[in-house]
Amino acid sequence: MTSISDTATPQRTVGALVQALRILRHLSAQGTPEGVSAIARAAGVNGSTCFNILRTLAAEGLVVFDPVAKTYRLGLGVLELAIGLLGANPGDLIRPELERLALAHGALICLWHITDNDRLVLIERAFDPGSIRVELPPGKRLPALAGGVGRVIAALRDYSEAELRRRFAELRWQSAPRFEEYRASIIEAGQRGYGLDIGQLYIGVDVVGAVVRDHEGRPRYGVSSITLHGHIPVESRVRVGQDLNDSCRHLGASLFPRRGSSVRD
Repeated sequence: MTSISDTATPQRTVGALVQALRILRHLSAQGTPEGVSAIARAAGVNGSTCFNILRTLAAEGLVVFDPVAKTYRLGLGVLELAIGLLGANPGDLIRPELERLALAHGALICLWHITDNDRLVLIERAFDPGSIRVELPPGKRLPALAGGVGRVIAALRDYSEAELRRRFAELRWQSAPRFEEYRASIIEAGQRGYGLDIGQLYIGVDVVGAVVRDHEGRPRYGVSSITLHGHIPVESRVRVGQDLNDSCRHLGASLFPRRGSSVRD
């Protein structure tokens, strides 16, 4: 059996790994998506080699490929590697994913912190500059069971009918649903993984929401898509909701990994 010695000389580097790190460092410094040719030139890597490395990094989740624009950007896999060393604001770490969602769906994408006193606090947001959008200020507060995110939280907490009625009575809506409608929407949110609030919390505003859960399954953050009514076709809400749910699952695995496991376990 052979082993690797820390004192072995001379030390040699692995060329492909060095090139992959150059590519990742360039994408990190650039901060915007780029095509293969631009990345190869900036990183000093042969074009075909750069393409193969990027394809491998994409398969491992370290970069994300945009098939429409034919560009690459850093992926959440980088966060998986670094999360143990970072003490940054989670909003700063999650922002690239919020920006992806905003551009993909032409929506205001909001990140909500779920507080211990049952409030949602807006801590980060991203939007598509080319879309007409709703505006919400950082620090905006809502009851934890309001909107699309609130329906998912209620589903996860599985309240008794009496407790749910009590909490429902405390909510304030611009166009209030009947309790039976609210309860049905919670059941649907639990089944789908995302919740809908169509012009109820705020008239003329459509909300799709999902939650980031920790390793014990507790909701810690909410992510919502907020658009003017009719901006997103009814049939597209499913796509938006599924994308939000997938992102929240990935974020949960990255931010709150189970001990001894990784995002891809």
